[in-house]
Amino acid sequence: MKKKVLSFALAAVLSAGLLTACGSDASTTAAQTDAAAPESTAAAVTEEAGSESTAAQEAESTAETTVESKGKVTVAATSVPHAEILEAAKPLMAAKGWELVVTEFTDYVQPNEVVEAGDMDANYFQHITYMESYNEEKGTHLVNAGNIHYEPLGVYPGKQSDLAAITDGAEIAVPNDTTNEARALLLLQEQGLITLNDGAGITATVNDIKENPHKIKFVELAAEQIPRSLPDFDFAVINGNYALEAGLNAADDALAVETSDSDAVKKYVNVIAVKEGNENNEGIKALVEVLKSDEMKKFINDTYQGSVVPYEG
Repeated sequence: MKKKVLSFALAAVLSAGLLTACGSDASTTAAQTDAAAPESTAAAVTEEAGSESTAAQEAESTAETTVESKGKVTVAATSVPHAEILEAAKPLMAAKGWELVVTEFTDYVQPNEVVEAGDMDANYFQHITYMESYNEEKGTHLVNAGNIHYEPLGVYPGKQSDLAAITDGAEIAVPNDTTNEARALLLLQEQGLITLNDGAGITATVNDIKENPHKIKFVELAAEQIPRSLPDFDFAVINGNYALEAGLNAADDALAVETSDSDAVKKYVNVIAVKEGNENNEGIKALVEVLKSDEMKKFINDTYQGSVVPYEG
């Protein structure tokens, strides 16, 4: 036991001597330099620990602020541009607590059927005039939950490329559904190719053509079929979404398009359609708010360069 005490005392004396030596003027700089490395390492460890602590706190804070899920909003849509726009809206919907589920269709009938049947919450593919016409023809109960965008209808070149030099007897393909056919005929009337009966308006059909100086032959086709049939006709009037799917851009490829200040655009604004009674559902209101947000307007303008235009109003 005495040996252990003696050893401890000796060690203490030696340590004191060493400390005294470090405190002398001759060795101060070297001692401080030697001490710098462990102090720096200690600081780095402290900083790293602090960073880990901060990251942990941020992760905990993020977890605490995660938006509580409010459920799903299911939407039927045609692929371009509607489904693309909805895909871009998903993060904004998620930030509001909603999971946006999009199902794509290739026609203009099934999206309305699934909403009318209650199988899906909403659809996004049609303009308001088509929806109203569909209700009248099918006895459905669809209503407009929000005006989102419009797609300028365009006249595209096929066998011929100059509307001003159109040949007599030229064939022009137009959509065969009631409202889009009227829209096509109104656009052709604006180009001076035909004259419609007074008051024909958005219900116009080829039977309402009063003057047809070039004896144009109008071929009525399902809207989705026209782009792939374009080479078979002299010209064709194509819906904006189907033109985009075919790689056509109204701003660059069309010979004539509807103008943003035309009365027709107001009648052909694309809408979020729901079954009557569901237009004020929380999820639907959130969807409309997101689609009309500045973020989504920018996405639409940047992506489609005038082929799809956000609706103001």
